[in-house]
Amino acid sequence: MTDTTMPSQFSTAAIQMNSQQDIEDNLATIKAAIAEAKAKGAKLIVIPENCCSMGQQFATAERFDALSATLAEYARAHGVYLLAGSLPCPYRPDGVIVPDGRLRQASQLFAPDGTRVARYDKIHLFTATVADKQGSYNEAATFEPGTQTVVAPLESEGSVYQLGMMVCFDLRFPALAQRLRQAGAEILSAPSAFTYLTGQAHWSLLLQARALDSQCMVIGAAQGGDHAYKDGNTRQTWGHTAITAFDGSIIASHDSSEPILATASDTDTGYAIVVGSLDRQAQAQGRQKLPIFDCHRLA
Repeated sequence: MTDTTMPSQFSTAAIQMNSQQDIEDNLATIKAAIAEAKAKGAKLIVIPENCCSMGQQFATAERFDALSATLAEYARAHGVYLLAGSLPCPYRPDGVIVPDGRLRQASQLFAPDGTRVARYDKIHLFTATVADKQGSYNEAATFEPGTQTVVAPLESEGSVYQLGMMVCFDLRFPALAQRLRQAGAEILSAPSAFTYLTGQAHWSLLLQARALDSQCMVIGAAQGGDHAYKDGNTRQTWGHTAITAFDGSIIASHDSSEPILATASDTDTGYAIVVGSLDRQAQAQGRQKLPIFDCHRLA
């Protein structure tokens, strides 16, 4: 049963990044963004998909354990829950090496004491033909899909909130959001790296639709801007990080593809912070007034 004791407000932050392929620079951006989000009162901070590197998935995967430990330390140092959008991982949650030379796209939740609360491996892998420079995308060539849904507890001031974990392309599949709600989720995390064109067409709509499907708050932390690859190619992501309430309304958003440059940085990587609170009382009342899960018949 969901704990509905006070306090009913739980503050969250979504970070927009422009991750490049210098992992150390990206980590510095993440660290600075966490510090600022904590100063703004956030208890849960969500950073985007491919937070430590856009591209170079296999090289990044070799550092999965070390990078995870670093992100866990950031959570501990600032006393916050940190949802580390995604990191490429060479092994499954049970420790078995992913076969066929592929990886898993792992999203991890770290607690304020630095312990890992949960790991979710992205279930839906991006497959699309897009009218951009890359043209086609097939994540399954690099990654193996995850097989398990994950809902994880967030403890704060005597209350426990339930977080359902998703990653990017998962947003297109309402059944996942609905299953997470049925498993007790109140908040859904959606760290992402939408292409510019698919994001422009669908990003905001999908955040709002999944909120309506599940009657959960949805945290969409996105990559935004141009990403330079070492082979000379570039990729452009949509950004527009946003937090959406259970009723589909936008609580807060960063209405640009470009992040705000970090003040201490002289590079072109930076971040933007979007802050919004879960109003548990309003969400519970909204669910009671429109009890769609009491009416659900097909799943």
